[in-house]
Amino acid sequence: MTALRPLTLALTGAALAAALGLGAAHPAAAGPVTPRTTAVSNDALHRTAPGGGWNQDGLHLDAADNAAVDAYAARARTAERSISPQIRAAARLSHAELVGFDQRLKSPDSLKRKVATWMGEERGRTVGQSLSRINDAVRFTLQWPGKRYTAGVTAASALLSSWGNDSTKWSNTWQRRTGYKAVNSGWRAPRSGQLFEVQFHTPESKAAQLETHKLYEEQRLPGTSPERARELQEQQNALFAAVPV
Repeated sequence: MTALRPLTLALTGAALAAALGLGAAHPAAAGPVTPRTTAVSNDALHRTAPGGGWNQDGLHLDAADNAAVDAYAARARTAERSISPQIRAAARLSHAELVGFDQRLKSPDSLKRKVATWMGEERGRTVGQSLSRINDAVRFTLQWPGKRYTAGVTAASALLSSWGNDSTKWSNTWQRRTGYKAVNSGWRAPRSGQLFEVQFHTPESKAAQLETHKLYEEQRLPGTSPERARELQEQQNALFAAVPV
């Protein structure tokens, strides 16, 4: 299965005008977006280490680094409010299903796990350097049936580009022999500069991703042995191998 990179589709004038009308001049036309709020659970409070740091699953951030990630998460929440209307418009115009919209913001704990993992893997890496690598604090999934997939991906990505979002990443893994299958695209929003991710899936590839998520999370933990990591990867490969291409 293939999908063209952004800017390779020549949209008709009428379709482009409609897209710009929904996504740029009148973003609210894509439908109301309710800002997502994150409740602080007792578990989250228990993960706060003495002195304002953070601990979870053998990972640690000191107070200053923990505060930096919290500030980054707050900026992402603000930026999401102007990104989501364009995603909803792109989904409508490309006839996509917008999947998991309620999970469009990565949780602070998830951001902290990612940052702490990177800082642990590379000695001397700062929290700022780690945060600059994150492109999915705001993330979305668009999904089409297999027969409409390539046309849908091409249309949606062209619309996002036409509204001023810069393409920062384009990873098409459909031709890989093993592992994850989808197109993962990264973008930079024009006003806020916020990086965000849009994953393009079929129903089957999305189902495989959901089924393998816990396996992937365990594989990434610092305490996972090499033998267990290989076993987890083999299980993921088997699930993705069943996805129609």
